[in-house]
Amino acid sequence: MITSNMADNESVECITEHERILQEIESTDTACVGPTLRSVYDDQPNAHKRFMEKLEVRIRNHDREIEKMCNFHHQGFVDAITELLKVRADAEKLMGQVTDTNRRLQDAGREVTAQTEEVIRCRIQQRNMTTTVERLQLCIPVLEMYSKLKEQLESKRYYAALKTMEQLEKVYIPRVSRYRFCQIMAENLPKLREDIKDISMSDLKDFLESIRKHSDKIGETAMKQAQQHRTFNSVVQKHDSGMGYTKPVYSLNGRTPTQHNGLAAEEGIDQPEEEGVEEDQSEEEVLTAQDLVDFSPVYRCLHIYTVLGDRETFENYYRKQRKKQARLVLQPQSNMQETVEGYRRYFNQIVGFFLVEDHVLHSTQGLLTRAFTDELWNMALSKITAVLRTHSSYCSDPDLVLQLKNLIVIFADTLQGYGYPVNRLFDLLFEIRDQYNETLLKKWALVFREIFELDNYSPIPVETEEEYKSVVSRFPFHDAEIEKQDFPKKLPMSQSVPQIYVQVKEFIYASLKFSESLHRSWTEIDDMLRKSTNLLLTRTLSGCLQHLTKKPHIGLTELVQIIINTTHLEQACKYLEDFITNITNVSPETVHTTRLYGLSTFKDARHAAEGEIYTKLNQKIDEFIQLADYDWGMPESDGQASGYLMDLINFLRSTFQVFTHLPNNCNDHAAMSGKVAQTACMSACKHLSTSLMQMVLDSELKQISMGAVQQFNLDVIQCELFASSEPVPGFQGDTLQLAFIDLRQLLDLFMVWDWSTYLADYGQPTSKYLRVNPSTALALLEKMKDTSKKNNIFSQFRKNDRDKQKLIETVVKQLRSLVNGMSQHS
Repeated sequence: MITSNMADNESVECITEHERILQEIESTDTACVGPTLRSVYDDQPNAHKRFMEKLEVRIRNHDREIEKMCNFHHQGFVDAITELLKVRADAEKLMGQVTDTNRRLQDAGREVTAQTEEVIRCRIQQRNMTTTVERLQLCIPVLEMYSKLKEQLESKRYYAALKTMEQLEKVYIPRVSRYRFCQIMAENLPKLREDIKDISMSDLKDFLESIRKHSDKIGETAMKQAQQHRTFNSVVQKHDSGMGYTKPVYSLNGRTPTQHNGLAAEEGIDQPEEEGVEEDQSEEEVLTAQDLVDFSPVYRCLHIYTVLGDRETFENYYRKQRKKQARLVLQPQSNMQETVEGYRRYFNQIVGFFLVEDHVLHSTQGLLTRAFTDELWNMALSKITAVLRTHSSYCSDPDLVLQLKNLIVIFADTLQGYGYPVNRLFDLLFEIRDQYNETLLKKWALVFREIFELDNYSPIPVETEEEYKSVVSRFPFHDAEIEKQDFPKKLPMSQSVPQIYVQVKEFIYASLKFSESLHRSWTEIDDMLRKSTNLLLTRTLSGCLQHLTKKPHIGLTELVQIIINTTHLEQACKYLEDFITNITNVSPETVHTTRLYGLSTFKDARHAAEGEIYTKLNQKIDEFIQLADYDWGMPESDGQASGYLMDLINFLRSTFQVFTHLPNNCNDHAAMSGKVAQTACMSACKHLSTSLMQMVLDSELKQISMGAVQQFNLDVIQCELFASSEPVPGFQGDTLQLAFIDLRQLLDLFMVWDWSTYLADYGQPTSKYLRVNPSTALALLEKMKDTSKKNNIFSQFRKNDRDKQKLIETVVKQLRSLVNGMSQHS
């Protein structure tokens, strides 16, 4: 029962599905029937057979419906055919009438058609003419603009020509671009642009050549006006003393450097009125770079390249060419260091170059940049300092170095006013200042030597009050005792002293000239002056004094005068310090103030002169001693001293009288004068004693007789008398006589023949012959022994002589034993 119900349910579902499929086939387009039919095969088994059965039933139903419809409309169809056959005859008749009417209408319309075609042809011509006029109206502005372009090119109005080209390309030619002549125009415009670029570049090259030629004049004018402005300010503002910096009034466009506003070349620029300028300066026309150089080519070329979209190429070319010109400008002439004009032309060209760059920088937008000009200036600054350092080193004229310094200051001030840093130039000036001081020192060395050469090395004679005032006005000399003396009188120093003092002041002035305008404080200038003056004193003047004392023609009198001169110059050093203080207004009590080294300089010179006195005095003594002509074998003395020795003593007496001229006041610097004379006298006596001793003990002297010893003793007695006569005051007791004590004890030993005492007391502090050395006594005794043997052939036959000879031999043996004992002990 359950199985039967399930079969009935499946049959009902299948019939329903087939109905749905048939409805889809009837209502769906033929192209989409495929999926529907496929579903028949996808159903349950035998579904296809049942579907076909269902389909046949549906077809039969439709056939019966069609048949019913045809039967219903058949009578109407038959009636319609009958009516149609009736109107066929009327239709044929109407067709004939229409054909006849058409024939007659065609005949009548042929003339109208001909007229109509003529009208159409005229209308076409009229339309073509209208179109032509319209096209010509479009082309005429293009042709007019092109003609205008040609005129602008011929009149060299290139910037306007470029604007015209731009209008042609963007406005006019696109309207008539289909015409061939416009295509030719469009193709020709790039060539015209290139021509304009070439022409403007040629003008730029001419401009670059022009500014190269005029840079010298631009720089000359700028530096001259800067110098006038600085001079005027230094007069108006005396409290600045030229140390404050003010910007120059010179500018490339008639404005001060801070008034650039980047105006184009075509815009007018008014000249400013200068206030507070002297009448003659205000009447003088201020030249500008535009008076010398036409800047329009560079502006025009810049605008042209900007319009053409090739500004970067122009900027690179301009900067490259200016760099090349900068290198040429910075290349100095080979003989530039010979004259100041060479340096002036060099500076003028550089100033002109960089003022042009400054003008182009501020009057154009972006052609030059501050970074580029700074780079160019730093390169130039390195080259300038190297050139100046090299060329100035060859300059030996201080005046030329000073002129060079002034040029550098004006050069630096001019460029500093336009924003260029110039600190390295002022650093270079410090190097040149040292060189300037060196040239001054060399120049003043010649001046000092000439003064020393022309000096007579004698006290200055003063006949009248005017002469005295003339001397003291040049040299700070004050002596109450001399001022009380009546005229005529003499000043202790020689003529070279005031001359040297004046020249030292002149040197200070010359050194000050270089320190001016260096933008340094007076404290720094004071330090510079003191250091350079110290160099003058400690090196130049000291060297000249050392050279002077070594000259052969400078005698003892001159050396004494030199000592006097150096003493007075030493005392004048404090006045030189006051002189520098009055110039700089810097207190000498300032912590960093440098002191003058004049005291040590003149003290060293005085010591050198003193040493030279001792040396020359000893040399003179040697000259006299070389005149000695002793007869060492003489049997007895002449009874009087030798002539050469008396001349020597007279020379010493007159020489030591010269020392009375040495200053001996209460001044501490002159307190050494008495010691100089005493030292010279003691040195002379010691040298004389040593020379006489060496004469007796000379190894080439083989024999000495007792008569020669007696004669030699007379000469030594004269020396002792000279020493005891106090040739120089100040010696205590017999101090000076002690110089001859060695000779005196030796001669006494031989004159008295007191060998027993000598040998007995030898080595005792109380010995009478304490200063007699055994080797000295032995050497002289052997010379006398040889003489005794030679001159007394028959002495062996006389008992006294034989005894004396034996005594000599005995003494010789004992002296030798003493000498040997001394050598062994040592």
